[in-house]
Amino acid sequence: MSTRASAARYAKALFDVAVAESTPEQAEQELTAFSVVVQGHSDLRQALESPAVPAARKAAVVAHLLDLLKQSGPVRKLLILLAERDRLELLPELVTVYHERVMEHLKVVQAEVTTAAALPADQAAELQQRLGKTLGRSVVLTTKVDPALIGGMVTRIGGTVYDGSLATQLTGLRQRLTESR
Repeated sequence: MSTRASAARYAKALFDVAVAESTPEQAEQELTAFSVVVQGHSDLRQALESPAVPAARKAAVVAHLLDLLKQSGPVRKLLILLAERDRLELLPELVTVYHERVMEHLKVVQAEVTTAAALPADQAAELQQRLGKTLGRSVVLTTKVDPALIGGMVTRIGGTVYDGSLATQLTGLRQRLTESR
C-alpha cells in the first residue's frame, strides 16, 4: 500500500474520532505542532524513522514529546499507535491528507491565480468573493505573477486549471492559422 493510501486511512480514522470527540481543527493544530517539532529536528526525525530503534522506545519518546506539548486525546492516541507500529514515516503525508479532510469538512477550497502583473488587493478580494459564490464554498486565494502570460490569468482550483491567459490564446490562434494552410 502506498504512503498516501496508508496516511489517508489514518487521517480518516483521526478525522472521524475528532469530529465525534472534539473539533477537527484542534486535532489538526496538534498534529501539525507535533510534526513541526519532529521535522525541525533531524536527529529526532531520523531516530523515529530508523528501523534500528525499537518501536517501544519510539512510542516512549513520542509519549514524552506529547506530554511536553500538552497534547491528549485522539491525536495522542494516533501518534503513539503510529510509533508502536513503526509507521512514523507517514507523519508528513498524514498532516497533508488530514488538512485536506478538514478543508473539505469546512467547505474551504484553495485557489491559485497567476497573472502577468501583480493583482491589486481589491481585485484579488473581488475575485475571491466571485469564486466563492460560483463554487458555493469559502475560497483561500493565493496570487502569483508570471510575465510570460502577457495578459489574462490562469486559475488553479484543486486539480483543475482554467487558463484564460493571452499567451495560451495566442498559441491556440497560431496553431489554427498554421493548420488552415
